[in-house]
This record gives sequence, C-alpha cells and structure tokens, in this order.
Amino acid sequence: MFYFVTTLGIALLIVFLLLLFTLKNGISPMPTSPKVRMHLLSLLPDLEEGTIVELGSGWGNLIFPLAKKYSKCKVIGYENSPIPYIFSSLLNHAPNLKIMRQDFFEKSLQDADLVVCYLYPKGMEQLKSKFEKELRPGTKVVSHTYEIPGWTPHETIEVDDLRCSKIYLYEVV
Repeated sequence: MFYFVTTLGIALLIVFLLLLFTLKNGISPMPTSPKVRMHLLSLLPDLEEGTIVELGSGWGNLIFPLAKKYSKCKVIGYENSPIPYIFSSLLNHAPNLKIMRQDFFEKSLQDADLVVCYLYPKGMEQLKSKFEKELRPGTKVVSHTYEIPGWTPHETIEVDDLRCSKIYLYEVV
C-alpha cells in the first residue's frame, strides 16, 4: 500500500508541475516531430566551433541531436520546466552539452553563434527584441513552426508532415 500511495503522490506531483509550468510559460513542453527534426538538422549551417543554444530544450529530443551534430561546439539548452529538465538532464551524456534549468529571457545570448527554437507566437514576439539587443551580426536563428514577427527569413522550408510545419532560417545583419 505504501508503494502505491508513494507512486500516486509522485505521479500527481509530476502532473501538477507540468500543468503549473504550462500555465506559467503559456505552452506545454512539446517535442519536435521526427520529420521536422530531420529536416531542421539537415538545414543547419556547418560550424566547427562556437556556441549553439536551444531555447526551450524540453524533453531533449532536439538538443541531443544538436550536441551530436556540433560535437566540437559548446551546446546549451535552456528549459525552465522542472520535469522535462530533470528528464533530459538524466539522459545527457554528451560532454559538449549543458542543459540549464533557467529562464532564457534572463540569460544573455550575446555569445550564441546559432540559436534554435520551437516556441509559440507570443514567445517569438518577446524574443524579437531580445534577439535584436543581444545577437551579433552573422548569428543564425532557426525557428520551426513560428516566425519571428517583423523579421524576414532568408529561407522558409515547408515540411511534409501532418501540420505542414515550416522552418524559418534567419541571419542577424
């Protein structure tokens, strides 16, 4: 009986935390679909060194392939929701990857050479001014599904998936 009550308590805590941070963030942690992930990874620039940042790294299904693709780069994932953060941190064995449980709006992006994100319209709207203040010319920004309002992507790719998802490729000028 003790194990059942403990397991139920843990499950309820997990659900509570997921709901709480979904309300706080305005979106639940959504994994990138396999088709979008495959296309996105194939479109990313080749970098031998530098800093790659994923904003909202969630469960890790995009940050781990990024760390593998950019094995000589410093890769940072920001996730403020505790359950996906714990999950992805436990799975992280990449020496070049650091997953941080922090709000990326409070962290400087000035050292980023590539920023990858899958957020939501309001989040992209809020990021626009942060990007404009902090990102250096030449920094690449890749967003899937949602555009950066007011920015013109240098390329837009439509993925042949159920949602006809789009991947937006930007470069800071």
